[in-house]
Amino acid sequence: MKNVIVKNNRVLITGAGGFIGGNLAAYLSHRGYQVTKFDINLGDSGLPNVFDQDIVIHLGANSNTTEKDLKKILKQNFEFSKQLFDLCASVDVKFQYASSASVYGTGRSFNEDDFCKPISPYAFSKYMFDCWLLNQHYPYQGFRYFNVYGLGENKKGNQASPISKFIKQAYREGEISLFEKSDKVKRDFVSVDDVCEIHYKMLVKEESGVFNVGTGSSISFTEVARLIQSKITCEIKEIPMPKDLIGQYQRLTKANNSKLLKVIGDYKWKSVKDYVEENIDALSS
Repeated sequence: MKNVIVKNNRVLITGAGGFIGGNLAAYLSHRGYQVTKFDINLGDSGLPNVFDQDIVIHLGANSNTTEKDLKKILKQNFEFSKQLFDLCASVDVKFQYASSASVYGTGRSFNEDDFCKPISPYAFSKYMFDCWLLNQHYPYQGFRYFNVYGLGENKKGNQASPISKFIKQAYREGEISLFEKSDKVKRDFVSVDDVCEIHYKMLVKEESGVFNVGTGSSISFTEVARLIQSKITCEIKEIPMPKDLIGQYQRLTKANNSKLLKVIGDYKWKSVKDYVEENIDALSS
């Protein structure tokens, strides 16, 4: 397999106007990388110009987990990603991209080599690209993000994490709305700061493949609400789950991150408790 050697520090980020993309662009700029931003939501179109880049980090996608139009989401998430990968391969540009832990569906082992059964069109489109890359000869680094949260989630609207939603509800409404039986629903919440650091660490690594990006631990939605309640005076109430989420709602996510840690070494993940304590005022705005 051909190794991609990063010659300089020029990196292009697709989806740079989004939550993770915006954070990553700022983070890599701070680390000394020359960052070019590309985002169709900011007026860009077609394929980006990668010919004067050393690295492409492909985060752009239709990330609406409730999107029902399979043809639309495959065009935006699968076909576009294939074209961009082929373009990078043709000019020897290092390729990283965002996958998602949603590909695991209702599975409970969360190993990168598992046969997955996605339960939404969004997750299906991500898994299709992961699988297509298995037969490609040019190296790549794909990151199956678990449940990313942090500063800048106002860009995600209704797709924001429960952590950000609960904090805003507590401040503005004096109560947090939980779906019924949320004590049984657990997530591996990973801070956007950690996601940026993982991308950065992997830029200088030659290993190719798909890697889980999660803390390896999980916390229930109820625990998150009570953690926020301990910081902000508020009530917690239960509400019925919306019908459009029934049947495609993961009850558990918990990364097996051993493959990633074999490449980058030991890593100290930031806990939800620590992140909230450090950023609760900023997250409330």
